[in-house]
Amino acid sequence: MDQHPGVFVSKTSTGEWEPDPDVPGSEMHGLVHADGVRAGLTRFTSVDGPVPWTPEQREVALILEGSVRIEITDGGTLDLEVGDLFSLPPGVETTWHITVPFKEMWVLVSD
Repeated sequence: MDQHPGVFVSKTSTGEWEPDPDVPGSEMHGLVHADGVRAGLTRFTSVDGPVPWTPEQREVALILEGSVRIEITDGGTLDLEVGDLFSLPPGVETTWHITVPFKEMWVLVSD
């Protein structure tokens, strides 16, 4: 089936994963990187301790599998599980404590 230019389609059950160079130990499935927006999936099948993450753009994410406790430097803590939707501003330093298997759908948006 031909897709219209700029239309991107995937499934959360995709088998197409690659190492994420920005988040060691994770794998990603990119959906789109165009028009100031990046979106896709990230998964962890194992973790070796906490994972630091500082988004460079506004991040909006939905937990699809597993759970995570996100500690915000100089801030609070988020305890998230399947179905939780959250957003982080650019530049906020966080530490993620992930329960595997873990999968999230994310969108990064430029201002």
